[in-house]
Amino acid sequence: MPNLDPADLVAFLRSLRAIREFRPDPIPQQVVDDILEVGRWSVSAVNRQPWEFVVIRSRGTLDALAGIDGSAGHLAGASLGIVLVMAGKNVTQETYDEGRLSERMMLAAAAHSVDSSIGWFRSSGTDRVKDLLGIPAERTVRTVLSFGYPDQAAQSARPKRDQARKPLAQLVHDERFA
Repeated sequence: MPNLDPADLVAFLRSLRAIREFRPDPIPQQVVDDILEVGRWSVSAVNRQPWEFVVIRSRGTLDALAGIDGSAGHLAGASLGIVLVMAGKNVTQETYDEGRLSERMMLAAAAHSVDSSIGWFRSSGTDRVKDLLGIPAERTVRTVLSFGYPDQAAQSARPKRDQARKPLAQLVHDERFA
């Protein structure tokens, strides 16, 4: 690994937030390529790489996906969406891999000052996504990532929530849970 300052890296990792309001500015292809390359190189169980990506730029398709049963409404304002298509062969391993993959792709975007959010499809919504995007029935589709540049005005208008994090003392147990 390159000689990077650990404090800077930790600060970068801690800075990742889910952003759901975006400006309409397009994301440069080089940034998209970097996000996809980081996805391609993400760690997976037994290096199976059980994923493929459907990259969505079409406003009509992003809007259609935003309306499907689940939690992906943020796609309606995104410049880019990436649907994660899992192999559907080992649900437990693939679910774990999918989480790692999502976070790494979001961090790759953040390295380019592009914000993101994670969403998912549920119930019959997954079948609608497969039909809309031509994904084979045997594949698993749950997760979609939205990407864009943050809309600062929209974020300022949102009601503020308590952003405090629990102290480590409430989260960490030495040797035993009790």
